[in-house]
Amino acid sequence: MAKNNKLKIIPLGGINEIGKNLTVFEYGNDIVVLDCGMAFPDDDMPGIDIVIPDITYLEKNRDKIRGIVLTHGHEDHIGGIPYFLKKINVPIYGTRLTLGLVECKLKEHRLLSKTKLIRVKSGDTVKLGSIHAEFIHTNHSIADAVAIALHTPVGVVLHSGDFKIDTSPIEGNMLDVARFGELGRKGVLALLSDSTNVERPGYTMSESTVGATFDDLFRHHDGRVIVATFASNVHRVQQIINAADRYGRKVAVSGRSMENVLEVAMNLGYMSIPAGTLISIDEIKKYRPEQLCIITTGSQGEPMSALSRMAFSDHKKVEIVRGDLVIVSASPIPGNEKPISNVINELFKKGAEVVYKSLENVHVSGHACQEELKLLISLVKPKYFIPVHGEYRHLKLHAALAERVGILAKNILQPDIGKVIELGPHSIRQTTSVPSGIVLVDGLGVGDVGNIVLRDRKHLAEDGIIVIAVTIAKKTGEILSGPDVLSRGFVYVRESEDLMEEAKQIARTALDKCVDQGATDWGSLKAALKNSMGDYIFTQTKRKPMIMPIIMEV
Repeated sequence: MAKNNKLKIIPLGGINEIGKNLTVFEYGNDIVVLDCGMAFPDDDMPGIDIVIPDITYLEKNRDKIRGIVLTHGHEDHIGGIPYFLKKINVPIYGTRLTLGLVECKLKEHRLLSKTKLIRVKSGDTVKLGSIHAEFIHTNHSIADAVAIALHTPVGVVLHSGDFKIDTSPIEGNMLDVARFGELGRKGVLALLSDSTNVERPGYTMSESTVGATFDDLFRHHDGRVIVATFASNVHRVQQIINAADRYGRKVAVSGRSMENVLEVAMNLGYMSIPAGTLISIDEIKKYRPEQLCIITTGSQGEPMSALSRMAFSDHKKVEIVRGDLVIVSASPIPGNEKPISNVINELFKKGAEVVYKSLENVHVSGHACQEELKLLISLVKPKYFIPVHGEYRHLKLHAALAERVGILAKNILQPDIGKVIELGPHSIRQTTSVPSGIVLVDGLGVGDVGNIVLRDRKHLAEDGIIVIAVTIAKKTGEILSGPDVLSRGFVYVRESEDLMEEAKQIARTALDKCVDQGATDWGSLKAALKNSMGDYIFTQTKRKPMIMPIIMEV
């Protein structure tokens, strides 16, 4: 292999955004994919379920792909895997809990039997062509999280994954400082580091501090306790269960993802639930409020989540009543502040006592704050620094932080999605671009909803629609019936009869004019109807509903 080959680093997600993390590492004829996540849709994506990265580049280079290596089991790192595997079937490497959660997803998509899952543990190294991937223990808000050191022909490239430095974790050891330091002494060519919490000074609090808050809340409340948290945070769920058991409460679980993660974590030994503590959600009516704790999904205010359905009286098994204590044990993902606020307001209206992060220490982040970020850079001593996993401002601030720690400004590169970074022993630069962007998943459709469909959905949502139906004679162009004018989401017809009657006359006039001029083809008729109706409606209402002519020939 040519000695002057450069390592290509190509982010296809997780840059200038939160979520859908996917990074490509390519050397010669070998490609290693690091993580394959999804993101939740923005407000301007009506009807979309999830968003995944565009993997067109990987499809074109499928023969080079040696495998996917995973840092941990959060949705923004594994949620895109089923959609990836439907196009490109490659081995997947991950730790026990991470692969356990991946297995759940693959079963749902009927892909498990077709996929090669290879379990690794911290300290392991796997050979992926000319690149060797080493898995290094870290702390995060999910068990079994790892950083990945890629030993390549041009040098060691270290990807931190999502991490924090927790000196008193719920289970296991703190981040493997010794290994990071050893890599730093031997020489790390480049560090790609998590930027999520770069705006926060100091250190991230230990997960164990949340346990003391739960204990205090459970001890002083004599009604039912409902806790909403991330399903994947098994250590948080374990602490909730421990507090419930300590004060004689049974625990029921609501939410499919919570049930799935609980089952996986128990089967793999990541959670220990005292005998007789866990009950079905169907059994809660058998117990008094002071004997119950319900752990639920919905800490982000998702409309269809269990907590949202409880708040809006749409849950089949749980009705919020006065005397309930609802604990929202999570921080809002950027952009989710309003939905969470709406849910909290509804819970208060129902008479519940609601505790959330602004009031108590019921949540700690899984991401490193400034001092931990600086510590990692100081341990690793990379020649080049690339901030990842964050919006533009996070990356910019992280680059400035690295410079303050001693990384030369010329050796810091702020990446962008689809831009190829070429890394050599003595150089780093952005070169060409590859196809990149987003793929929208709507129900069973993957990628069949694009900008035009989204534009139409937003148009319909904002302005409504007017349908003009008319039947014409195929041979003569004579109008046989109509035009009939219907509207949805525009005006209430009974209250706007004059407007709609006048609209019919406008449509009729436009059609008659076309017939008189001999322009009876569909294109001419539709254009005439849209233009005349659009002008009239805007003049009368200053609105621009979607105009949809329907012409039938007989």
